[in-house]
Amino acid sequence: MTETVGGEAQSAIQGKRQGKVGVVTSNKMQKTVVITVERQVTHPLYKRVVRRSKNFLAHDEKNECRVGDRVRIEETRPLSRRKRWRVVEVIAKATVVAPVPEVAV
Repeated sequence: MTETVGGEAQSAIQGKRQGKVGVVTSNKMQKTVVITVERQVTHPLYKRVVRRSKNFLAHDEKNECRVGDRVRIEETRPLSRRKRWRVVEVIAKATVVAPVPEVAV
């Protein structure tokens, strides 16, 4: 693996890293966002599809993520006590709904 060209060795290392897609649920920290990843599993007894979710702390270097954004995260080295993921890309921006002006009667 060390004899390969730089780009190939880099892609081989990154190939072992996990990637997940989730939704940003909080961006109140500096350079850190909370990502909620949902998955569907079959219940072992009732054989019904159940939705499971888990939160991940991810590093957002440019502070570009907003609540509601759909992002791809990738496993990385430990960056802090609970932060082991980083934001790779923003897949879809959250839709911003304009507040409805109240009309005085």
